[in-house]
Amino acid sequence: MNPTCAAPDPAAVEALCRRVAEIPGDVHDIVRHHVAAVAPLVHGAERERLVTAAIARLTGLDALELLLADPTVDEVLVNRGGEVWVERDGRLERAEPIPPPTIPVVLERVLAPLGRRLDRTDPIVDARLPDGSRVCAVIAPIAVDGTAISVRRLHRRALPLDAFCTSEVSEVLREIVRGRCNTIVAGATSSGKTSLLAALLALLPPEERVLVLEDTAELATPDGSHVVRLEARTATADGVRAVPLHELVRTALRLRPDRLVVGEVRGDEVLAMVQAMNTGHDGSWSTCHANSVPDALGRLETLVLQAAPSWPLTAVRAQLARSIDIIVQVARTSEAARRVVAIGEVVVDASGPGVRPIVEGGRVVGRLGRSRGWRT
Repeated sequence: MNPTCAAPDPAAVEALCRRVAEIPGDVHDIVRHHVAAVAPLVHGAERERLVTAAIARLTGLDALELLLADPTVDEVLVNRGGEVWVERDGRLERAEPIPPPTIPVVLERVLAPLGRRLDRTDPIVDARLPDGSRVCAVIAPIAVDGTAISVRRLHRRALPLDAFCTSEVSEVLREIVRGRCNTIVAGATSSGKTSLLAALLALLPPEERVLVLEDTAELATPDGSHVVRLEARTATADGVRAVPLHELVRTALRLRPDRLVVGEVRGDEVLAMVQAMNTGHDGSWSTCHANSVPDALGRLETLVLQAAPSWPLTAVRAQLARSIDIIVQVARTSEAARRVVAIGEVVVDASGPGVRPIVEGGRVVGRLGRSRGWRT
């Protein structure tokens, strides 16, 4: 645990919360007024942490809020209904556990303002907090050992492109952006796909109109850019209809995009995205889960076949070859850094579409051949 953010004494937090729980008025003023009675020997920064922890338990996300306030924490994970882990710099470490009885209260505070529910009939939720952080929660009986929660913080400022690769690979990526290549960023979960995409968006001229479409909004967009962000919506228990990602893709085409950015393709939206890439929306981007550049092409092929089962395989492969120019593979290194490890250019030969390596093992091995050029 980060020593600079040491948690206050849980017993003191509990005692302070019990003391002020029934007192009417502003909770911040009340907690500060009574903290000396509960912990008379605690002063300075330690007292401030105690006050903050009590307020978080009474009105916020309890210990999770304190962890999310730590700028070094990228993600907070709750396992087995109370065990807590945090991710810092790509590495997981244990944090102080939270009392299991507080978890339902925390989830209710998260979901109530969003109009979402989490119960035995609907035991999985994926939502966005007001600050942009993404929360995913699963409860019993789906979570066999107890409630599981993941809260991923939104990074409002994109990392520079050089944080992901060498200067030579960075120049290849810049050329891909300048050449308006339709590009897929592939990788495993938490490999840096969204972070790399944010770094690439920061390279775009501010006058270009970009439509960003996501299941849950988490992509950091540059300040002052011409960006329109749309977020999918699930159906609610009170009859509000769902707005799925594939509907957002069709809607975005009527909003005059210069480029489309689809946060992640994993369902029917792949068909609308691929068709959009082949109808003049050059320089569009998306991400998908895959273990390598060739696997990403195969993954997209499978998704299109699932979305359009009546399409012949040859037609699917031809559509992908015409629509997608580049696949960028990102991965975590042994030092937990997120890096661009491969870039492949989609090519077509006698056997069908394939990929020609441009970057392998983080090193440039070829030159970009496809370019859609700048529109006039």
